[in-house]
Amino acid sequence: MPFTFHSHSGQFCRHAKGSLEDVVKEAIRKKMFVLGLSEHVPRSRAQDLYPEEADMTTGDLHQAFDDYVSEARRLREKYRDQIDILIGAETEFITDTTAEELQSLRKQYKLDYFVGSLHHIDGTPMDFSQELYDKIVERFGGDRSAMFGRYFDQQLELLQKVQPEIIGHFDLVRIFHPQGPSAKEVEDPIHTEEIRSLASRNIDYAISYGAIFEINSRAWKKGLRDAYPQRDLLHEILQKGGRVTISDDSHGAQDVGMHYDRLHAYLREMGVRDVHYLRHATEEEHEENDGSENNSNGNNKIDVCVLRDAVDHPFWAANGYAQLSHES
Repeated sequence: MPFTFHSHSGQFCRHAKGSLEDVVKEAIRKKMFVLGLSEHVPRSRAQDLYPEEADMTTGDLHQAFDDYVSEARRLREKYRDQIDILIGAETEFITDTTAEELQSLRKQYKLDYFVGSLHHIDGTPMDFSQELYDKIVERFGGDRSAMFGRYFDQQLELLQKVQPEIIGHFDLVRIFHPQGPSAKEVEDPIHTEEIRSLASRNIDYAISYGAIFEINSRAWKKGLRDAYPQRDLLHEILQKGGRVTISDDSHGAQDVGMHYDRLHAYLREMGVRDVHYLRHATEEEHEENDGSENNSNGNNKIDVCVLRDAVDHPFWAANGYAQLSHES
């Protein structure tokens, strides 16, 4: 252990830093044994470019993604004796054609997996800035319950049409919702029966097709109390037998393992003992192991594995994330 299946680099993402190879080297330095690379999929409409991409076209985004896959394949071969590198992508889900575009990308590049993330509500990004988040709230007339409901409805559509192997930051819609003392004046819609039922519906569907929920430590960088998903939803996922993994959502080598000290404590507090991860099957397993799971591109054999008693793994102490306790 450990690992992360959600990562970005400044080489292929304007709001990240450094090279993709630097991310790989840092994961190796921290003795991760699997690293999932997941640069953003290209967006197909000019209106969906971020301000930081003002000098780019959608064609540039597609070329950057092509370059990313080529570089990822080079790194996978270069470091194959030191770390198992999976080549995936983090989704967008913006228009009616996005699902078809995602399946086309998966097939074209033979991607190992998708991190299924929803960053937009009706075409407006919710996680880019507080200003854009507030504009979405305004669009719903200040009705945050309606906004959260729309998020979970669009997320369900993503899950149904794409069935991503890993679900990214399940409750990202909370990112700029008031936290701390100010939260007393604005109720969290997920605490209402109506919106909680929508979140529960999505949890049930994801579990039904075998998705893995990431526990994403980047939430702490955004000032949230917990990792994504926050404890109310994580508790429900665990109670229902949902599978979880861990991710740092790194945006450069400096973020690899970011807040894994807090993540280790969170796993212990929430009673998470078993953590799932993806890995390439060996040659023998590819031919013989009927129990391994194959992703939908039909070319790469990917096993879904479980690390038992993950919180007691030496990785945490070796990186200064925790003093190991072997108490049950």
